[in-house]
Amino acid sequence: MESFVEKYILAIDTSCDETSVALTRGTKILSNVLWSQASQHARFGGVYPSLAKRSHQEHIDWVIQKALKTSRLDFNNIDLIAVTVGPGLAVALEVGIAKAKELAKKHKKKIIPLNHTEGHLLSVFASSNRIGGGKLDKNELFPALALIASGKHTDLILVSAIGKYKIIASTIDDALGEALDKAARMLGLGYPGGAVLEKMAVNGNKDKYELPTPMLGKEDQFEFSYSGLKTAMWRLVEKETPLNRQKIYDLSATFQNKAFLHVERLTIKALLKHKVKTFIFGGGVSSNIELRKRLRKILKAQKIQLLVPYSKKLCTDNAAMIGIAASFKKNSLSGNKIDLVEREPRAMIGSSFKI
Repeated sequence: MESFVEKYILAIDTSCDETSVALTRGTKILSNVLWSQASQHARFGGVYPSLAKRSHQEHIDWVIQKALKTSRLDFNNIDLIAVTVGPGLAVALEVGIAKAKELAKKHKKKIIPLNHTEGHLLSVFASSNRIGGGKLDKNELFPALALIASGKHTDLILVSAIGKYKIIASTIDDALGEALDKAARMLGLGYPGGAVLEKMAVNGNKDKYELPTPMLGKEDQFEFSYSGLKTAMWRLVEKETPLNRQKIYDLSATFQNKAFLHVERLTIKALLKHKVKTFIFGGGVSSNIELRKRLRKILKAQKIQLLVPYSKKLCTDNAAMIGIAASFKKNSLSGNKIDLVEREPRAMIGSSFKI
């Protein structure tokens, strides 16, 4: 796809519990502002839909103005508006889409509807990324294998080119990020707790307790599954209660190890089946240093480059990745069909939006 290297794009992402707006130009990030709702949802142990929608509505205008101010741009400079339409929480997606439509009509701009998963995948193209001292060269990257672990999604995706994707493995129940958050909650580490679990695991013994490796011996099915591991963890925590600090360290390390072993085994199986030049790792879990190390070890043995977002802020949900993805979407403009841009909460990467 041809890149809009000279276009200024205002991007909006309200796919779950982060209100984010960014200004981008090609793959350069001019601003990337985010309002997090995490503390508001913590008492529920997960995202509460009506609260998420209300918070997006209350903060989106402020986030837009902050993004514009930070980039030193206004709507006279902006060429296009990009917005996440799926996958995501339906009532949350609605807020960003409604605002994008409002701005497009008011300022006579075109809209590019974007897939949130593709945003995570293409976040590695942010300009600060380097390979051998230079910018990423798309001609040297593909075919690639991508692991996207974000929200309710854990997908292995074969990428033959930008815009050409084939999902070869996905979750059949709990996703990796969900599982890490739920394990953290069992241990009293709060919500979202995946990052806290990672810190606890550093001081723990991963072999202290027995937990099952998900889908062991069934890697040929190419499915991610964490419900069984989560249930086993729940029983183990109940057995070990009351918990002390060392138990929390060891339980964190044990759970994280088994969760990551599942990823490793499935990744190895996919790499044996598909010859690729690079491996892309995106989504919230891609900020996990331990999993990066494990993947890098696997890939180094096969002389495959690991690509990750250059900043942790680009790993979690954010609008900059949506703006970057939009720079490759010349053929997806809605033109005058603004009213046809609608939410698609179950959208799959590579699907065509109804515009």
